[in-house]
Amino acid sequence: MPSKPAPIKKAAKKEPAKKEEKAPEPEPAPAPAPEPAPEPAPVEAAPAEAAPAEGAPPAEGEAPPAEEGAAPADGEAAEPPPPEEVKPPTPPPPPPKEPTSAPVELFVEDKNDTSVTIMWSQPETVGPDGLDGYTIEICKDGTEDWKAINEDLQKSCRYVIKNQTTGDRLKIRVVALNPGGRSPPCALHEAVLVKEVADRPKVRLPRFLRQRYVAHVGEKINLTIPFTGKPKPVVTWTKNGEPLDKKRVNIRSTERDSILFIRASEREDSGEYEMCVKVDDFEDKASLVLQIVELPGPPASVKVVDVWGFNVALEWTAPKDNGNTDITGYTIQKADRKTTDWYTVLENYHRLNATISDLIMGNTYKFRVFSENKCGISEDAAVTKEEATIVKEGIEYKPTEFKEHDFSEPPKFTTNLTDRSTTVGYSTKLLCSVRGLPKPKIIWMKNQMIIGDDPKYRQICVQGICSLEIRKPGSFDGGVYACRAKNDHGEVTISCKLEVKRKYNNYLKQLP
Repeated sequence: MPSKPAPIKKAAKKEPAKKEEKAPEPEPAPAPAPEPAPEPAPVEAAPAEAAPAEGAPPAEGEAPPAEEGAAPADGEAAEPPPPEEVKPPTPPPPPPKEPTSAPVELFVEDKNDTSVTIMWSQPETVGPDGLDGYTIEICKDGTEDWKAINEDLQKSCRYVIKNQTTGDRLKIRVVALNPGGRSPPCALHEAVLVKEVADRPKVRLPRFLRQRYVAHVGEKINLTIPFTGKPKPVVTWTKNGEPLDKKRVNIRSTERDSILFIRASEREDSGEYEMCVKVDDFEDKASLVLQIVELPGPPASVKVVDVWGFNVALEWTAPKDNGNTDITGYTIQKADRKTTDWYTVLENYHRLNATISDLIMGNTYKFRVFSENKCGISEDAAVTKEEATIVKEGIEYKPTEFKEHDFSEPPKFTTNLTDRSTTVGYSTKLLCSVRGLPKPKIIWMKNQMIIGDDPKYRQICVQGICSLEIRKPGSFDGGVYACRAKNDHGEVTISCKLEVKRKYNNYLKQLP
């Protein structure tokens, strides 16, 4: 190569200079003075310089000719060549750069008589090289003459295609670019008609259909969904993403609404229905969830887990068929072997186990469980195979021993007699109250004489209230009256004075 002789020439020039510096070293030796060793070296070095220029450059690893000529002149050994420069290893070539994946979700946002506005989303796979931008390409429908319409790369994911001819149908696609090149294109499914839409389509879903619509099996379903759009939108329906079964569901659409009609609903009609209205390239969708429900099946199984005292523990499992809706509870009933009549013991019970209490000793019971959902209680029930018998057990009653309290007490007057006065011929009463246990015997006395059963007096003693009525007393009925109460524990007596006054007229007659 032509770049190699240059370092060789430099080496040939430098070597004599080094030897001239080393020439004075043999001076201390007894050598004769006429030795002109240093001067012939430059004379012989001249052909060494010319040698590379005239002939081919010496091979790598060989000493240059100038060094060989200088060694005999000096009488010294030739110096080793300088070490070769170590070159770093050649790095591997960089891996080729890859383009991004295709943009996604390309759709028409707006259009009028001369322009179309499109939007899209960035590629799912961008890669380490990043994304430089997008190129928007169009061609007329029926041709494949694609042309880029943006001079500079588009950075955003929205672009307005301007200056188009009204009535043309354009095919549109978007390509992402990066240092690796172009990505696969993302194109619209259909060509776009460059024409302004008078009224964009819009579905007006009623409020009650924005939530789950629930109906019972066998019910008629007639749902009306209004919409707007001009010219008349094209209405399509799907169920769970598939076309409707026209044998089950009827659709009737007008310019203002669409009616979904099912004559007799079944559980298979449940699902998500989607309505789509489309005008040219614009569309609007609305979905409603239809749920057809019915009575649930009975619990899968029920069994008696334990019996103790007057109680029975039950367990059961949820029904296999919930009626296409959630189970809201269970109803538990019991029946004894004697009457075989079923009685409800628990309603709207939410757990899968229960304890039935207050059963009658000596009876044998069977139990059954019904399922409940928003439609009602299941027609059938799960019945226990085994019976639960409340066994009679001998119970020995041992009354508690206690010392009876002695409530006996001697008589005691709680209300005393009071002195009274009355008029001749006017009946009067003497009152007092007494207590004691056992019940004391009451004796009334007048002037310390027992009254006894004299019909002039009426003696009453009720619940400790004692009274003595003196009927139409005369002047001789005045005196000291006493009441004596007596029982086994003692006796007590109280007394009072009774004054019987004469009438005033009689008193005047007696005056002299």
